[in-house]
Amino acid sequence: MAHDMSLDPLDLKLLALLQDDAALSNADLAERIGLSASQCSRRRAGLEAAGYIRAYRADLDARKLGYGIEAFTRVTLSKHSDATAEDFAHFLEGLGEVLAAHSVAGDADYLLHLRVRSLDELGEFVLKRLLPHPHVHQVRSDIVLKTIKENRGFRIGVGAGKPPRRAARR
Repeated sequence: MAHDMSLDPLDLKLLALLQDDAALSNADLAERIGLSASQCSRRRAGLEAAGYIRAYRADLDARKLGYGIEAFTRVTLSKHSDATAEDFAHFLEGLGEVLAAHSVAGDADYLLHLRVRSLDELGEFVLKRLLPHPHVHQVRSDIVLKTIKENRGFRIGVGAGKPPRRAARR
């Protein structure tokens, strides 16, 4: 179970380094943040235990692996209840095409991030898997033409989340 801990600047630097390259050894990390390898290892283990580090993964190229179609699909359910939401969430867990699923506010109930091999596969997924679900009322998909910006991480540490400073007007 994750627990809260107070993060100091060394913890934040460690998290930023791991977010950028999770394959760094403790020795490499320690050298970059100015600690011994054993101190770095203890900090890393503490961050893992506290739930700040959830997993270590490789960032694979979906297109090179044949998954050339990316889409964002909005799903509206026919009725709303805790049981319906739980049933639909359980249904989504078994769908490999769904990279991420979010319950959202707005004109839809869910936003799904999908990756498939072809437009035919996307059509098959929507028509034969999503739409037949008893709670699905409407499905609308937007197909990605070009990714303009993709960032797998987020800013960590001093200044994170603050808007950029504007230059003073003269």
